[in-house]
This record gives sequence, C-alpha cells and structure tokens, in this order.
Amino acid sequence: MKRRDFLRATLVGGAVAAVSPLNMLAGCDSTKKKKTELKLSFQEGTAPGETLEQKFDFMEQNGVVGFEPGGAGLTARVGELQKLLQGRNIKVSAICAGFQGFILSEDEAVRQQFDQTMREIIAAAGELGSTGVIMVPAFNGQVPAMPHTMDTRNYLVDQLRQLGDYAVQCGTTVILEPLNRNEAFYLRQVGDAASICRDAKHPAVKCMGDFWHMTFEEPSDYGAFFSAGEHLQHVHIASRGTRNTPGEDGDVDNYVDGFRALKAMNYPNYVSFECGCKGDRTQSVPAALKLIREQWDMA
Repeated sequence: MKRRDFLRATLVGGAVAAVSPLNMLAGCDSTKKKKTELKLSFQEGTAPGETLEQKFDFMEQNGVVGFEPGGAGLTARVGELQKLLQGRNIKVSAICAGFQGFILSEDEAVRQQFDQTMREIIAAAGELGSTGVIMVPAFNGQVPAMPHTMDTRNYLVDQLRQLGDYAVQCGTTVILEPLNRNEAFYLRQVGDAASICRDAKHPAVKCMGDFWHMTFEEPSDYGAFFSAGEHLQHVHIASRGTRNTPGEDGDVDNYVDGFRALKAMNYPNYVSFECGCKGDRTQSVPAALKLIREQWDMA
C-alpha cells in the first residue's frame, strides 16, 4: 500500500470510529436523553435516629426510597418490617448477606449450612419484595476453601442456578458481590461476577458493584458497571478513602464516572449506602445526599 493510500484509509477509519455506536454511548449526549431515576437506599445503621421508625421518618423526609436490611435473623423480622413500612414511600432494596457458612467450603457440612441459611433469607426477601440477597462466594478468612480452578467455577455456577430456581419461586434474586483483594480472593471485579452470571444463564442470578471495592480493583467505574449490563442488580456507595459517608473524604469522593454508566444503562435499581460515619450523622448524611444528587446531575 502506498503511503498516501495508507493515510487516507487511516483517516476514514478514524472518522468511522468517532461516530460508532460505542463512542456515541460513551458521550454525554446519549445519557442526557435518558431520565434514569436515582433511587437511593440506606442500610439500617445509616440514617440518624434512635429507632427504626425515626430512621424511616428521616429517610422519607430526605427522599431516600430504599431500605437494605441485614439478612441475619431476617425471617423473624418480616412482620415487623412490613408493618413499619406500610404506607411509606420506602421499599426494601437488597438484603445484605447474613447467611452462615460459605458456598465454596471444602467441608460439606459448611456448604449445607450456607445453603439452608441462604434459602431462609431468600424466602424472607421474597416476602418483603426485595430485589435480591447479596452473597460472597468466599472471604479470605473462610478456610478451607475450594481451589481457584475451572472445576470450582463450574460448581459455583451450578449451585447458583439451583439458588436461582429457589429465588424465582420466592419472587427475588441472588446477587453476587465482588470485594477488594484484602477481603476476598475469589471474586474481585464486577466483570468477573457478570461473567459468572452469563455462564449461569439464569434470570435470578445477578451481580452488583460497590464503589468502595471498585476503588481498589477497577481501572474505570464506567467500564465496571457497563461490563455487567443487564446483570447489574444493586450498587453500594461509600467514601472512597475510609469507607465512611460519601463526601467525608473530600475530593476523592467522586462517583460521576460510575453514574454516567448507570445513566447510559438506564439502571433501574438502587444505589445503597454501605458505610460508617466520621462525624454527626444529622449533618454528614444530608450533606452526602446533596453531593450524590449533584454528581448524578453532572453525570
């Protein structure tokens, strides 16, 4: 090829790439056309208040529409939560773990303990209208664990399908959560969790992203969320330096890149606070809500 022909072909190819659907999707124009709702959710310890009723009052006053309870002991709390939420503009978002044992244990008794307690939480989640139950395949301290091999992956996919079948019966889902390497060896990136969902090929096997863990494991918040596609079922948010209330770590608490992806995907579910608090919750939490809403508008 002559040099002139090569340059002409390069310029044409660059022009095509500039207007390709992928590049258009990454731009601002496509996201502005979508009116994706920001649905904020709190875990039980996030809102100020001495009682759960007071916390729910605060949440309603501040436009927080989701509540993420822990899964431990949830079966016994279903009636209580249903009563407290009756007539409120708050729904149960995801259920945060709470099971015993772990799915990748080499000990069959530990795996059975996981399966039994996980199913109890899934049933309670269904009664509460939850979007799903969050689970981690194995934390670093959970040993002995199955080796990181294809056989282990295949086993996990098969077990998730079975849990997914039960979740469908209960009207909810199972949500895989990737963690950072300091907490889990097996699953650390949103794309990895999404690939397991794709292998499972089950409508009730989903995944999530957590801005705190993504800070350490993901080169791009946008890419992480977008890699999950339709499998993304839940999002956790916290300050990016100390895992406290968003905004308490200053300029590092920037979520715009991730929010751009959620808007481009028309993400329908919740962004839920999973964090501590350095200061006075009556001041820090409203400030965090303001920051997040401003960045959502910027995205």
